[in-house]
Amino acid sequence: MKIAVIGTGYVGLTTGVGLAEIGHKVVCIDREESKINKLKNGQLPFFEQNLEELCGKNSKNGRIAFDSDMKEAVGNADLIIIAVGTPPHPITKEADMKYIHAAATELADFLQGYTVVATKSTVPVGTGDDIETLIKKKNPKADFDVVSLPEFLREGFAVHDFFHPDRIIVGANSERAFNVIKNLYSYFADKTKILHVQRRSAETIKYAANAFLAMKIHYVNELADFCEKTDVDIFEVAQGIGADTRIGDKFLQPGPGYGGSCFPKDTLAMAYMARQNNVEMGLINTVIQGNNKRKKDMAERILLSVKGIENPKIAVWGLAFKAGTDDCRESPAIDILAQLLENKANICVYDPKAMEKAKILLGNKVSFAENMYTAVQGADVLVILTEWQEFKETDLEKVAGAMRTKTILDFRNCLDKEKVKAGGFAYRGIGRK
Repeated sequence: MKIAVIGTGYVGLTTGVGLAEIGHKVVCIDREESKINKLKNGQLPFFEQNLEELCGKNSKNGRIAFDSDMKEAVGNADLIIIAVGTPPHPITKEADMKYIHAAATELADFLQGYTVVATKSTVPVGTGDDIETLIKKKNPKADFDVVSLPEFLREGFAVHDFFHPDRIIVGANSERAFNVIKNLYSYFADKTKILHVQRRSAETIKYAANAFLAMKIHYVNELADFCEKTDVDIFEVAQGIGADTRIGDKFLQPGPGYGGSCFPKDTLAMAYMARQNNVEMGLINTVIQGNNKRKKDMAERILLSVKGIENPKIAVWGLAFKAGTDDCRESPAIDILAQLLENKANICVYDPKAMEKAKILLGNKVSFAENMYTAVQGADVLVILTEWQEFKETDLEKVAGAMRTKTILDFRNCLDKEKVKAGGFAYRGIGRK
């Protein structure tokens, strides 16, 4: 199939590259000429494991191309995928739809023959109706259908998730459109369930899934606090409840709070949509408030660890919201650092991939180390905020030799507690005995 993907962010680019890899002809479109030029030269705007290699491979074999002008790409397409951003409104926190509406309005004039227009962006219920109205108003003669194709890609594992989906949700109000999407995903026909639902149901599924996972994360974080107070190990508890197939073992790892480009935005948007429809969603509102408090509590733990030390230095490993990505949007690490900086803390930070993104957010308020060992030089506490593999494999003797005070706060439970304590460190994880 000939496919046009509008938007080259995490969702658009990963989707475009994945579809090219399974044999489709893809053109990825973005307004930013500089971004398109970099993509043509093999430079991706973000880090995602294995994506650069796949992008380069499919660019060389001609299955994926990049352009800033949508006219030709849209006119030749069997399917147009809208994957532009839907950032939260700064006041109401509802999803900002201006980029979605702009893309729908612009592409309308270029439609030729029957075309399916799909939304991959996470959009409020009823967005498909709005897109349909905008296109019809701009081009009354257009022959098209609008479908919802919610994405379930985890940052850091997005390439893996594209090729190994739990399910594929197709929100299509016509069999004609559904058949186009079945053809699109024929590669997965024998590998995963393709679920045909109504368009508004598909739009709801994405928000419902992310809100549920955010609740699961917050629940295990609260449970970890309980374990700390009662001399219980959260790992054993999580293993026990995760073995229940009704619960499952995913998203039961305690930490400093959820973050990233999806969970914070989508829980806020879900809460907003509920208020607009006079529906009480107390669980989601409690999770949002609790997650905000969680990050403040983590900052307080750090400050307490250096209380009484003159001019303490805090070393931080990890700035991205999770391992496998350089994304710092709504990262718990960044929010925790902001709390520490309010208290005039002296901080040195390191992250294997997210340094450049973090510098945009933090400026010169913290020191940026060349590697994880220079970050701990002279430090009174080491705080681990992202679960990178290299942190798990750290040389503890080297760390001990560099630090002034041997204290580690492991907010991702990366390290072997017994080995750390044997190395002479004061150690505190999350939910550990």
